[in-house]
Amino acid sequence: MSRTDNLYQLPENLPLPVDDGATNHLLGLQLPSIPLMSTAGIVVDLASISGKTIVYCYPRTDKPDADLPKGWNEIPGARGCTPQSCAFRDHYQELQALSAGCFGLSTQTTQYQQEAVRRLHLPFNLLSDVELAFTKSLQLPTFEVESMTLIKRLTLIVENGRIEKVFYPVFPPNHNAEEVIDWLSQHPQTNDS
Repeated sequence: MSRTDNLYQLPENLPLPVDDGATNHLLGLQLPSIPLMSTAGIVVDLASISGKTIVYCYPRTDKPDADLPKGWNEIPGARGCTPQSCAFRDHYQELQALSAGCFGLSTQTTQYQQEAVRRLHLPFNLLSDVELAFTKSLQLPTFEVESMTLIKRLTLIVENGRIEKVFYPVFPPNHNAEEVIDWLSQHPQTNDS
């Protein structure tokens, strides 16, 4: 059975997420050295990457033939993972021109994420924090739905393993990539990186 809504567009009148202060502790933190499986089948340690890296954390992508979790559109900030991923895909060359790497990160399994990478033609890897090790270590804000623990949408700009900028809350998610590019353009990478 196929869905009646459009997975690639945000519905109107979604509830706005509010800044509840849940990411205030992140700015300036050194990332923990935690191995995360990527959709390319290799382990990535975000703490060890040199230069600037964008890590957009999202609750979950959905498949076109699957129903949304019950009440999904009523959860502030939950809807929009596919449009956000597509926006980072569409702006990927601009990120590369700004010498920034890019990863998406969710608590979904690598196998589930691999389907999204193929279907959405993502030129970057998604990282799986299915064990919640990264999420818990950084005390990232989460929410529960249908027995799943999901990360609230946020984007980190990391330089040499240290969090340099946090976007939270992220709304609308399909404009997040442009906000990141604007910020990167105003904060070029330092020569000592």
